[in-house]
Amino acid sequence: MNNKTDSREKMVEAASKLFQLKGYHATGLNEILKESYAPKGSLYYYFPNGKEELALAAIELAGGIIQNKIKVSLSKYTNPSRAIQNVISDMKTALDEEGELQNISISLLALETYLSSETLREACNRSFEDLENIYAQKLIENGVPLEIAQDLGMVIQAMIEGAITISITKKDTAPLSAVAKQIDVLIRQYYSA
Repeated sequence: MNNKTDSREKMVEAASKLFQLKGYHATGLNEILKESYAPKGSLYYYFPNGKEELALAAIELAGGIIQNKIKVSLSKYTNPSRAIQNVISDMKTALDEEGELQNISISLLALETYLSSETLREACNRSFEDLENIYAQKLIENGVPLEIAQDLGMVIQAMIEGAITISITKKDTAPLSAVAKQIDVLIRQYYSA
């Protein structure tokens, strides 16, 4: 990787981290440059439209990392209930160990930007839909009909995102544990191992 590409990637990684941990509005461009060790002039070189364009790249990066982590977690079990419970277990472990949302959820960015930036709202929406589709695909692979799997994918994603928000607010991952337990009840109606 050359220095130019390296600077751009470091900026996107730093922005992704800071936006997930502190929020979009609380993160300044100078802070991103400092965190990434990128030269000041490089920000507008790579992102001529400024912070929003950088945030778009950061959302895409975070969304991709989250999707890959979920796919790896899901692949460890054939049974869809057990696979999704494994995803939640991995999220619980990350929250318990790190206490941060980094590479677990982009909900902070979504909630903070949905009224102020249609571009960022759409990017967050695509990321959430991609996650819904990952869960739905796991269900489809195990014989759940397409329409039901799509609905369940959305419900599962909503349950997990809500549990993440409540867990960080309570500083307790019990909501994620409750969702993990209820996932089996929800899916069992449509899937029998």
